[in-house]
Amino acid sequence: MEILVKAGQFLLSLSFLIVLHELGHFIPARLFKTRVEKFFLFFDIKGALFQRKIGETVYGIGWLPLGGYVKIAGMIDESMDKEQMAKPPEPWEFRSKPAWQRIIIMLGGITVNLILGVLIYSMVLFVWGEQDLRIDKAPYGLSFVEPLKEAGLQDGDVILSLEGQPVRYTDDFRKAVFGSQVRSAEVLRGGVRQTLDFPVELGQVLLDQSKEMKRGTTPINVNLPTIVDRLNPGSGAEKAGLRSGDQIVSIGGVATPYFGNVVEALAGFAGQDEVAIGIVRQNGNGDKRPAVDRSAQPLPRMDSESLSLKASVDVDGKLGFFPVAYDALDGYEFEDLQFGPVAALAGGWDKAWSTLSGYVSSLRFLFRPGGSQQLGGFITLGSIFSPEWNWRSFWNITALLSLILAFMNLLPIPALDGGHVMFLLFEMISGRKPSERFMEYSTLIGLLFVGTLMLVANGNDLWKWFTGQL
Repeated sequence: MEILVKAGQFLLSLSFLIVLHELGHFIPARLFKTRVEKFFLFFDIKGALFQRKIGETVYGIGWLPLGGYVKIAGMIDESMDKEQMAKPPEPWEFRSKPAWQRIIIMLGGITVNLILGVLIYSMVLFVWGEQDLRIDKAPYGLSFVEPLKEAGLQDGDVILSLEGQPVRYTDDFRKAVFGSQVRSAEVLRGGVRQTLDFPVELGQVLLDQSKEMKRGTTPINVNLPTIVDRLNPGSGAEKAGLRSGDQIVSIGGVATPYFGNVVEALAGFAGQDEVAIGIVRQNGNGDKRPAVDRSAQPLPRMDSESLSLKASVDVDGKLGFFPVAYDALDGYEFEDLQFGPVAALAGGWDKAWSTLSGYVSSLRFLFRPGGSQQLGGFITLGSIFSPEWNWRSFWNITALLSLILAFMNLLPIPALDGGHVMFLLFEMISGRKPSERFMEYSTLIGLLFVGTLMLVANGNDLWKWFTGQL
């Protein structure tokens, strides 16, 4: 079911972005009286799921969900329609239009995607506002993946800044590590501020160790005591006798002070019965939340007792319970910001710019050893969607994909929008058009290059899926 929910969100997001991107080409083409022969969502190789001709244009839905296209008359594109190009130019063809009109048509899709990213982020801020957990004030600090601990960070550290820039939220950490060269950090360790220097930038550390990191692992997690909120009916947790309010403190005799430790420990007992679950149960009907001691692990309240239960762990390494969330526990600080229309628009622009610049900066890792293995295809893109249908998450991811689509299409690669723009700029500067034969060959080379990238990216996905890394 989780796979279907993610796939449904991905397909809806992709369809939405493709249609609007192609409208970005279609509308200026029609404004400049250029004929558009086809407008398709997905590719219609050897047939279409639906198509209908309205006026001069055939609108349709293809069966291959790898993108979409508009076929503009008199243009050398992925259709490689040499027969049409062999005929004398017609006034309604793309090749007959002035260069400035052609460049506007080609930049239309990229422009739409950039504007769309800003507008979606603005809409999210206006409708939902922004609520973030402050990791710089986490009462029990953070936990880190092994590569970061080897670099010098320790579980329980509170990151205050990276390269002198404040780190307030988990997203700040991700953007800093992959968007800039982070080789120093200021942390709060045991109540004392310390400055750490790393021999290698943290982004490279994570890239080098990505193969060894377990499936679904995130670089940092906010430490959260494991308090049971509710149980799945018929689950191992329910059958073992766990109750709402119980605090899980050990699995199989190993201390698990935080939820991340519980998840990791249970994975080691996947499919096993009679696993020892150490809990602390609060007596009476008073406050069931643990007291906060910023210098130590979560402490059970005085009116409690320690118990050991035997539980069955399912094949996915789960007991079948939901923990109490951060906002229901003492000591965790959230920032809840609301935005009016103007502030939301300004905030959407800032978020789109920081997201796009961070993404572009992170691409430097592709040109380092092992970088090509980080390319992800459709499975990777689908996996970033929420396992439950969440509109706020859906729109945030759609905005991100829109900005990525804009940037990728702007690359000066023949067959992409940026490649066409590159040749048009050459024509405007030199006053000479590249020959049609040159355009045909360069487009073919561009298609082969893009196709190879897609094969590598989706091949990486399949390999990671088969080996359990995805």
